[in-house]
Amino acid sequence: MPLRFQGNFTQQLPIPEAAIERAVAVMRSGRLHRYNVVDGEVPETVQLEREFAAYMGARFCLACTSGGYALQTALRAWGVSHGEPVLTNGFTLSPVPGAIAAAGGESVLVEITDDLVIDIDDLARKARCSQARVLMLSHMRGHIVDMGALMDAAESLGIAVIEDCAHTMGARWGNTKSGAHGVAACFSAQTYKHINSGEGGFITSDDEELMARATILSGSYMLYGRHEAVPSDEVFERVRLDTPNCSGRMDNLRAAILRPQLADLDGLVHAWNERYRAIEAILRPAPGVHLPERPDAEMYVGSSIQFMVPDLDEAGIRKLVAECLARGVDLKWFGDAEPVAYTSRYDSWRYLEQQSLPETDRILASLLDMRIPLTFSVEDCRVIGRIIADCLAALRGPAAPAEASSAATAPR
Repeated sequence: MPLRFQGNFTQQLPIPEAAIERAVAVMRSGRLHRYNVVDGEVPETVQLEREFAAYMGARFCLACTSGGYALQTALRAWGVSHGEPVLTNGFTLSPVPGAIAAAGGESVLVEITDDLVIDIDDLARKARCSQARVLMLSHMRGHIVDMGALMDAAESLGIAVIEDCAHTMGARWGNTKSGAHGVAACFSAQTYKHINSGEGGFITSDDEELMARATILSGSYMLYGRHEAVPSDEVFERVRLDTPNCSGRMDNLRAAILRPQLADLDGLVHAWNERYRAIEAILRPAPGVHLPERPDAEMYVGSSIQFMVPDLDEAGIRKLVAECLARGVDLKWFGDAEPVAYTSRYDSWRYLEQQSLPETDRILASLLDMRIPLTFSVEDCRVIGRIIADCLAALRGPAAPAEASSAATAPR
């Protein structure tokens, strides 16, 4: 009987008890809105913003309703205007081009490399052709481009970088936190991200005017004086009357849930990377499998894993996905012409002007993706790796070396 996995790929860790206690206290108070406070009270949202800014080493932080809202608000706060070109990765998730569209911009898609990061040479070409002045850099699935080279290119091209760090909260490039390179960074606290409030997001920045505009855009109702991790009132006075209210504040209940998780984030990162490396150790040597290289400078967060099987055609990939699913392992294929749940290809975003990305097409055609929940043990992850390697070997026939199977179902 072949090895089979019994785990749930969408089950997250429970909310910590400390977070539950804080959330219950907020509910008992009835003061869920961030500006609904009593004398002497520092609301949970303000405390979270202060703590997240400190974690990031940023001057300013705004907590908001979602990572997607953070992205569009950062673009608006930087002054992106209707019809303006905005550069971004051809390989990303739909909230990124969605945020560009919501801000009124037009996405200019940039090729990626075999390591799933933005192609800096193509970026330079597209920047010159489009005359774009903003790059929304997506650290898609936690893969970080050489940030020294990227920022040098951005400076020479005269483009501002806004970082989408939905998959890199807690990661670093060298000694610098992911999100600390550009003019602003946007983070997500959606259920499948690194801290979980169901939905939620953050903007961090050292730019005073950008953050003042973002705070008013979030719906501060001229109550910006009740924030702490924001610029001085003088900066707000310059922008407050010409910046619209596009309400998207985080509430105290979600902030209460997130604060204890943020305190544990570095430990969660370590746990994810243990699990990632357990799967990687089995898949990297498997025949016909290509995993993106992780440079020494990249301290990533392995909350998901991606690999390519370039020798398989569409039928072979579909069979691999089906065989793995039959044995309890849930792979997603980024090459599918039709969007499947969170997985979609750039040519399915038909609200964009259609663009040609032959290198990205080649890569996505064989790119598989898998979430790694922390509810899985390291041994679970070894079992998952063996099942994928087993299914690949079976597809290639008896000539390919297969991983050992087990007579028992993997324990949970």
